[in-house]
Amino acid sequence: MRCCTSSMKGVASMAIGHAQRHHLVLWWYRTCLGLNYHGRMEELPGAFGSSASLALRLGQTVFSTASLLFMCLDVDFYGYTAFCYLVTVMGLVIPWSITLLVVDAYSVFIKCLPLQRRLIMIIFLGDMILAYLSLAAACSTASVTDLLLDANRSYCPARLCGRYQLSAAMAFLSWFLSLASCLFNFWLVPSL
Repeated sequence: MRCCTSSMKGVASMAIGHAQRHHLVLWWYRTCLGLNYHGRMEELPGAFGSSASLALRLGQTVFSTASLLFMCLDVDFYGYTAFCYLVTVMGLVIPWSITLLVVDAYSVFIKCLPLQRRLIMIIFLGDMILAYLSLAAACSTASVTDLLLDANRSYCPARLCGRYQLSAAMAFLSWFLSLASCLFNFWLVPSL
């Protein structure tokens, strides 16, 4: 009997140790990930369905549209592959941003949509892919514009190259907002 009670005390002490570790892990998740006391995620600014996400999507839409318009104001953009690439990528970013802008607006103004892990992962992956593509397009456009400016003024008049530079700057701003949205949604994934 004495052997059984000592082993029971050992099991009880292991159970208390496990419970304490469990509470320590829960405390860490709540502190570091922003979980409330019920284990649900508090609204993370910039995450899908929040007003900050709505602002990020609006900025992405405005900057990518401006980048596309500044590039397409001139008919000569198709002569350079980097400029065509920027137009193609911004043509992908605009519908993506507008779609998520509408969903975020619905979530903020009408009713809050439930967050599903699969949906957040799709949004995260879409933002990540488009962020990489936007960065590549903005960098290639900026470098080709800089090369054209340095080569000779006959290749690119100052007014035309100014538009190309402005288009690249808008693409960089669109990339920055897309990256921020991607990171906020990535931060939200572990809590779902």
